[in-house]
Amino acid sequence: MDEYPEPVHEPATGALDPRAELSEFLRTRRARLKPEDVGVQSFGRYRRVPGLRREELAQLAGVSVAYYTRLEQGNGQHVSAEVLDAIARALRLSDAEHAHLTHLAKPKQRKKKPAGRTQHVRGHLRTLLDTMDGVPATLVGRRGDLLAWNRMAAAVFGDWAELPPQEQNWPRLVFLRPEYRDLFVDWQDKANDVVAQLRMAAGSHPDDPRLSALVGELSVKSEEFRRLWATHDVKDRCHSVQRLHHPLVGELDLRVESFRQADAPEQMLVTYHAEPNSPSAEALRLLASWGTDATRAGTGMPPARTT
Repeated sequence: MDEYPEPVHEPATGALDPRAELSEFLRTRRARLKPEDVGVQSFGRYRRVPGLRREELAQLAGVSVAYYTRLEQGNGQHVSAEVLDAIARALRLSDAEHAHLTHLAKPKQRKKKPAGRTQHVRGHLRTLLDTMDGVPATLVGRRGDLLAWNRMAAAVFGDWAELPPQEQNWPRLVFLRPEYRDLFVDWQDKANDVVAQLRMAAGSHPDDPRLSALVGELSVKSEEFRRLWATHDVKDRCHSVQRLHHPLVGELDLRVESFRQADAPEQMLVTYHAEPNSPSAEALRLLASWGTDATRAGTGMPPARTT
């Protein structure tokens, strides 16, 4: 497979509003900080707002209250990189949060492309996936779309080839398919990560109608998604440990590594490997030896492909 068609569903009529996103992001980041966290003396017993006041944050960042207020109201088009850096330091933002703030305040102008365009998966990249015989591996797009995967990924997660194209998507799998709540031991952590990664993508591509449609669909169908989306937390894909409860081999502790494609930065190669000589490594060997029968025997998981 050299090409992956975009999910076929009706796009949203609108797009995410960068000004509203900037306003809410700054407000939620400010609300999570207490005066004592940043060495600010708090006067009075009662505070009308959670976290830092605007004037306290402005003082920490070295800008005027009026300037910061305009920024928090979504007026960030003329803000300098130096001011954004100062505000990021004052808010104690992570690298991912700092990048998200920059995307929201100073969005890049992009040449618009047709919403139904095809995402290409390089043939050599597909060959690489297939040759990673003992390592589950997937290629993930910016909306969490599963663009490609190998046989071991199908054995561990269930083969998504049997699903409609629009359902071959991590956010939809995690929030709309109950079997994935059973698969992930720490389902809440997985849900947090999925939403934070989707929010990060939304900040970089606020004019993406398919991303907006996905957010709208999940907000309607999942109360949990709505709650997590409202936190405005962001996270980039990197490395972590994934704990799974596989229907055939039981507990799996897999280390996740993510690699962004140099010529297609919106695509991420994600691999899952077990510590050598561990029970999880032995479980992966068993799944590899069972081949396509592994996911066919799992209850509730999508069946494995037979080709």
